[in-house]
Amino acid sequence: MSTTIDDPDDTMVWRIGTNTFELTDRVEWEAHSHPHQHELLWGSRGTLTAETEDGFFAIPSTLGLWIPAGMSHRVIGTPGTSFRCTFIDAAVSPIASTTTAVAIPEVVRAVLDRLEAPPYLSATPRLHAEELALSLLEPVEVSTVDLPTPIDGRTRLIADALLANPADDRTIEDWGRHVGASARNLSRLFVAETGLSFTAWRTRARMRRATEWLAADHPVSLVSRRCGYSSPSAFVQAFRRELGRTPGEFAAVRNEAARKSA
Repeated sequence: MSTTIDDPDDTMVWRIGTNTFELTDRVEWEAHSHPHQHELLWGSRGTLTAETEDGFFAIPSTLGLWIPAGMSHRVIGTPGTSFRCTFIDAAVSPIASTTTAVAIPEVVRAVLDRLEAPPYLSATPRLHAEELALSLLEPVEVSTVDLPTPIDGRTRLIADALLANPADDRTIEDWGRHVGASARNLSRLFVAETGLSFTAWRTRARMRRATEWLAADHPVSLVSRRCGYSSPSAFVQAFRRELGRTPGEFAAVRNEAARKSA
């Protein structure tokens, strides 16, 4: 992304630049990529969700998400979300070659903000500030949910409805009557298009929304109800089967990552 501006003392090359977004409505950026730029998504309020070939990521305001140059990604922001999008020249060595959650310490947030504020730093101080910010980004472990998207119009309609309301407990027969297809045909399509049965796909869809709501600090009891489980214990068991840890352990990992960002 190298951007050059005239400076009284020298010519300054910007390898890092940040845009700020304040969302009053839900906004979705369809799948796209930046061949010549790495992207760092980080927030100050709310929770972003992003989907790449590496999985689905719920990004709380305490963390950031590193997306390497050329990686296709789809991003959704809900109303009231405030976040930053920092682009880094692809010539800069990537923090990671895959989509990776990163801790964003306060000093990094301050440096990235300072790089955008006049009076602008001259070339040498700016280079040092950019290198400092990048050196302090630390990859952290987060849980992701692999959820292949169905292709057929009928299965896609069902998938979209379940992601919008994961508590919907209609059977495959109910959905067949709704979309005008036999249960057998829908079952075959789900397996052919996603590699998952309808029931397994719905469970993963519930876990995807659960990680998003847990990242936004909603209590487990509320998340379990919103995901269609009769009790928190049933939800905890399903969450552990799919993600390999309980919601509490998921929160602990996220909180430890947030501590590194402090």
